[in-house]
Amino acid sequence: MGPLTAEEIQDRLRAHVPAEATGLTWLVRTGDQVLSGALGTRDVAGQQALEADEIFRISSMTKPVTAVATLILVGEGVFALDDPVHTWLPELADRQVLRTPDAALDDTVPAERAPTVRDLLTSTLGWGIDFAHPEATPLTRRWVELGLGVGAPAPAEQVPAQEWLERAAALPLQHQPGHRWLYNTSSVVLGILLARATGTSLAELLTERLFTPLGMSDTGFWVPPDSRHRFGPCYGEGSEVYDPADGQWSAPPPLQGGDCGLVSTVADYARFAQLLRGRGSVEGRRLLPADLAHAMTTNRLTDAQLAAVGPGPGTGWGFGVGVLTEAAEHGPSAGSYGWSGGLGSTWTNDPATCRTGVLLTNRSWSSPERPPVVGAFEELLGRR
Repeated sequence: MGPLTAEEIQDRLRAHVPAEATGLTWLVRTGDQVLSGALGTRDVAGQQALEADEIFRISSMTKPVTAVATLILVGEGVFALDDPVHTWLPELADRQVLRTPDAALDDTVPAERAPTVRDLLTSTLGWGIDFAHPEATPLTRRWVELGLGVGAPAPAEQVPAQEWLERAAALPLQHQPGHRWLYNTSSVVLGILLARATGTSLAELLTERLFTPLGMSDTGFWVPPDSRHRFGPCYGEGSEVYDPADGQWSAPPPLQGGDCGLVSTVADYARFAQLLRGRGSVEGRRLLPADLAHAMTTNRLTDAQLAAVGPGPGTGWGFGVGVLTEAAEHGPSAGSYGWSGGLGSTWTNDPATCRTGVLLTNRSWSSPERPPVVGAFEELLGRR
């Protein structure tokens, strides 16, 4: 088959607008060829057409960005992968662990070892969402009672970092450190650790070390007023507004989480993706050591961890990214890596085809199962 064309991509994605997204933008880079486009509107009334520079809530696509910032600091010797987290976050020293994940909060045993920076990057801290066991437990109920950010992203409703940490530190871990992949919470803690270790905010750190060097001028934790004309609502089911343009992302959040707080554009995120395609170097400038870039984008989970619960069928986990351990039937190759965001976004780097794809939409997902528009996009990305 011939090379992908913008017209072909537009035609394939158009079938999913507005049923699955009121509007979307996309970018596909194959080698040095860059294609991009936009479809649909910013609002369900159809009054505001989208352009390719539309700003979207990228939710969990924040996690890979936080991981790269962490590895930059590892490369500089600020901390090592196997350093204990409590060196910078003493609130998390001397952890207790539930005897079983559904045990009462006082039915605990001592942690077998201290959580490490590596555990945060691999989401094996011992706290987090367990997709294999979504039922409520005493710990998950208490987590909700303390307002520690369970559920869909809502950055304006978070408590400040110090308060978040103090509340969380009063609770036991649900699994021993390093034993089980659990989603999201490790990335929250990682963002707090980065700020504590560098004496700055996570936003300032990401801007200085990544966004400015990469030219990611539209990426951050909130949308300033002069860019609000390129930022619309995020929708849930049907025409229900999950978050209005002047809602959760219209002001700096109380907690700059490393998990799900960023907004971005397809062009900005493609610049970030290009850094990893270049093994930590872009346009002749090295931001991340090549060995750490390689480690980030290869599976770090053991067979036992993957067997217990993992990011998905045929998917492992590197440092802050999902890694395909098996080729998708109609999609990217084995060894491809990237991640998605539940507010309607996805990104993949496929080293085998030298292809990057970024898709951003304004419709949140109703379940962990990705909508057909993502499958259609990934089928295009996997075309040989």
